[in-house]
Amino acid sequence: MATPVSVLTRNQDFRRLFGAELVVFGSDWFVMVPLLVLLPKLTGSGVWGALVLAADTGINALLLPYTGTVADRVDRRVILVAANLAALVATLLLFAVRSAATAPLALVAVGAVAVAKAFYSPAASAALPNVVDPEDLAAANAVAGSAWGTMTIVGASLGGVFSSLFGPYVSFAVAAASLLLAALLTALIRRPLQAPRAAGPPPRAWPALAEALRYIGARPRIRALVTVKSAVGLGNGVLTVFPLLAGLYGAGPLGTGLLFAVRGAGALVGPLLMRRVLGHRSWLLPGLALSMSLYGLGYLGVAAAPWFWLVLVLVFVAHFAGGTNWVLSNYALQGEVPDRLRGRVFATDMMLATLAIAVSQLGAALVVDRVSERAILAGCGLITLTYAVGWRFATRRLSLSPAPAAG
Repeated sequence: MATPVSVLTRNQDFRRLFGAELVVFGSDWFVMVPLLVLLPKLTGSGVWGALVLAADTGINALLLPYTGTVADRVDRRVILVAANLAALVATLLLFAVRSAATAPLALVAVGAVAVAKAFYSPAASAALPNVVDPEDLAAANAVAGSAWGTMTIVGASLGGVFSSLFGPYVSFAVAAASLLLAALLTALIRRPLQAPRAAGPPPRAWPALAEALRYIGARPRIRALVTVKSAVGLGNGVLTVFPLLAGLYGAGPLGTGLLFAVRGAGALVGPLLMRRVLGHRSWLLPGLALSMSLYGLGYLGVAAAPWFWLVLVLVFVAHFAGGTNWVLSNYALQGEVPDRLRGRVFATDMMLATLAIAVSQLGAALVVDRVSERAILAGCGLITLTYAVGWRFATRRLSLSPAPAAG
């Protein structure tokens, strides 16, 4: 069985695709961290920061069904490079955010970056099986799945340090340069990023999307897999109370940083340690149910934990499970869905997950001033755990295909 290290060392095209994803995820933090500090200083209000976060999540979710269709109709290399360059131009707009009067430009810039990310994400996920050999796909997924966790730790930390030392505008410059590097790395990939298409014009966008939805609706295995990430998404309201939780234990800003850091560490380590599950397709559905359940149990534990060090351990465990859930479901979908539909199916998958996150965080925001932090943590954990049990009961008779789907 291939290892993550061997895939990285042997496959230059995969290194470039993975490196580009790392850079893209890192650039996000060099925008969001300094921007969320800058906007309250300029406006004296936290409203613009909340609007920026809402735009980043909401625009992405709403566009994903369409952008997934584009990922199946247009050269994915062109999509990835164009998305990086568009995000670069949008990031440059942030240099004009200098006063309360220009604060709305931040919303425009982040919204444009969200549009670019909506095109980038399904194209990158759908392209992965095309840049590695079939026997390397499991290890490649383990590596790719660690990208977000890696940059949550590294990118968020460096973004905060750069912003503190050099100011937000230097951070924005680093983000822009990073996006240019990502575009260059993607352009250098030699392998085609999709299987050959039949001759003739590509299908129109909306009929193509309808085809993908019919494909999902007619296949119980695919329906099961595109609803997996929503379990952890519905529990993501816990992030809303991280600063309050740190204050509850007297840990202050440092404690908040530690909570986000161990969250990223769990998401990084989970996919790497659990990669052997990817070699046994019969383990994937039970593994998905277990990962969802462990996330819920982790946050139920956090709600009752008497010590902050135990909170950190349990947050790590929860996001170890969450990161594993993401990679297992991605790998399972890659093995079930043919290349011509993969972008659309992945876009639907990510849209459902993103909407679940938005719903959870909005729900937590609505009650955060009325109930305790522990109640929100317990509620989110219980929602995810209940979802996991119901999902496993509904999928108990399903089994996955023994080999990756053909193009």
